[in-house]
Amino acid sequence: MGGVAYCEVMGRTAFYERVDSTLEQIRDDGLWKSERLIDGPQGGTVHVGGNDVLNLCANNYLGLANHPEIVEASHDAMAESGYGMASVRFICGTQTQHRELEHEIAEYIGTDDSILFAACFDANGGVFEPLLDQNDAIISDSLNHASIIDGIRLCKASRYRFATRDIADLRCQAATARDAGAETILIVTDGVFSMDGYLADLPSICEVADEFGALVMVDDAHATGFIGPDGRGTGAHHGVGDRIDIVTSTLGKALGGAMGGFVGARQNIVDLLRQRARPYLFSNALSPGLVGGARAGLRLAREGDDLRRSLAANADRFRTAMHTAGFDLTGEGHPIIPVMLGDATAASQMAEQMLELGVYVTAFSYPVVPLGAARIRTQMNAAHSFDDIDRAVDAFVVAGRQAEVVR
Repeated sequence: MGGVAYCEVMGRTAFYERVDSTLEQIRDDGLWKSERLIDGPQGGTVHVGGNDVLNLCANNYLGLANHPEIVEASHDAMAESGYGMASVRFICGTQTQHRELEHEIAEYIGTDDSILFAACFDANGGVFEPLLDQNDAIISDSLNHASIIDGIRLCKASRYRFATRDIADLRCQAATARDAGAETILIVTDGVFSMDGYLADLPSICEVADEFGALVMVDDAHATGFIGPDGRGTGAHHGVGDRIDIVTSTLGKALGGAMGGFVGARQNIVDLLRQRARPYLFSNALSPGLVGGARAGLRLAREGDDLRRSLAANADRFRTAMHTAGFDLTGEGHPIIPVMLGDATAASQMAEQMLELGVYVTAFSYPVVPLGAARIRTQMNAAHSFDDIDRAVDAFVVAGRQAEVVR
């Protein structure tokens, strides 16, 4: 075998061996993430492994993922407008309903306009680079979502991080950015920190922003539809919605659980993103069925005070009972209620036992959460009854005692 051919073969062999070694290490560390197969629709109860089990690990906060009005609206939109757009928006992929949904989103969250993306990950991936350059600075919360981190990496602005919900550190980073000569400072935070169940301190963040003349961006993926008055998000919840410059969020959680994300902002920001945001310019438009379903989901969320009350009551009942049972919980004021376990293997084994007890939960471990901070993140659902909540707590107690987490 010639020298070049030999090197090519050995190089490929070494690559695949390295991949196998990495996979083996993931398994050995107890960090392997398995995907369970759901037979049937998403809901408060799902069919897994031949059994109906309570579902405590979906982002289906308002229980709308299989709502008949959303399903019907999606079917109707496809019957009228087809299956897919087969094009990006600016070539020949924009229908009337795309703009109608964008206007409805903007009215709901209180911005001039909004722009749709294939996912909130793409919205966060596309928002920074068109708006900021090397003369600007971004100050990001240290626990911000991976999509924000990746989006910032694509931008030439200087990068600063502040410790989660540490306003003194935020002020220090803002002063450093200002002293370094940043023309524009953008403070970026999750509205809700999804692995911990805490809301960002937006009033304090806005105070710092005002002090330094900074812009504020909030990712409200785990808030839109159910946090704040009418579910309008964390800005509305804290009474600072008019101070938030950019809102990103998703159609894939409380608003029906399918696909799609968006950016809401002043008209000129949205206009510039429509001209320059690469994930928007180079991705197919959302399919008609997704748009039709999302519009129905948005309407149901807007009118969903009863659903929000049920969701809050379920979260309060679960948190109170789990605390009484002796579990270590984190989070506050949100239907994300993480059960902290520490060890990744123990968390994974406990989740498996919970499934045997009829409750579907998922263990989270590194790199999704820091090493040594493994947990089972539970998420409440408006579709659950109090009996469902009590049954879930009972299952946690049984599994927790076996794992020697509680007595």
